[in-house]
Amino acid sequence: MDYAIAIRDLSKSFKNFKLKNISFSVPKGSIMGFIGENGAGKTTTIKLMLNQLKAETGEIGILGLDHRKDEKKIKSDIGVVLDECYFHENIKPKHISRIMARIYKNWDESLFYSYIDQFRLPGNKTTKEFSRGMKLKLSIATALSHHPKLLILDEATSGLDPVVRNEILDLFLEFIQDENHSILFSSHITSDLEKIADYITFLHDGEIIFSKSKDSLLDNYGLLLCGAADFGAVDKADIIGQRESRFGHEILVRNKKQMKQKYKGLTIDPVTIEDIMLFYMRGEEFK
Repeated sequence: MDYAIAIRDLSKSFKNFKLKNISFSVPKGSIMGFIGENGAGKTTTIKLMLNQLKAETGEIGILGLDHRKDEKKIKSDIGVVLDECYFHENIKPKHISRIMARIYKNWDESLFYSYIDQFRLPGNKTTKEFSRGMKLKLSIATALSHHPKLLILDEATSGLDPVVRNEILDLFLEFIQDENHSILFSSHITSDLEKIADYITFLHDGEIIFSKSKDSLLDNYGLLLCGAADFGAVDKADIIGQRESRFGHEILVRNKKQMKQKYKGLTIDPVTIEDIMLFYMRGEEFK
């Protein structure tokens, strides 16, 4: 299998945080959802990939190239949207197009202005007059307009209303129809990832918890529902995490089919990606 991103044993230490030898890969032609709590290390990982930070150990391959040795070539073939807009506040879209045309040999001015029109962005206003959502849309338009092979997105839909978010998600799905295009999508909006992601990588406290196909996660995991009396009979080894309400206990379990056989009198409901993430973090007490 060819990979758009291949990370092996990547580590980076700060005063109060450490990225701990993480490894994961993004197959070409796919969308990888990158999830985890604030401070889990997602943005640190992206900055290491972009060579904005220096790793202590590990290897990063992007589009089959070394992220340090081949940085210039890689950056000509990737589009990046970070969680903040870094355009100067007095710049206008027409200025951005002129600047990018000097940076990217594949810059497509007509494509850029088609996105500006599609996103209904004012071409003659400066970015200081743009809302957060407008700035994000401008960043996405810019990232897509030099025909990149890989998109790296850090909270690229967080400031958008639901209608525009769906429009952007459709755009990302269209982008990967060519099997040479891929996306790494870091987001707290896990419902967006459920709509478009092929794979999910879960980073928690600087460690990879899992990196698997989205469908296998949703098929494998379930929420076991039980009352207080039944909870005492549940094998603690089966509990990934649990939460208690006035109606009883919800327990995240894997091997849903096996659990249905083991706990025949209890109900097992489907899960969401958000459920899996939250229950894993609630499972610390069972370690």
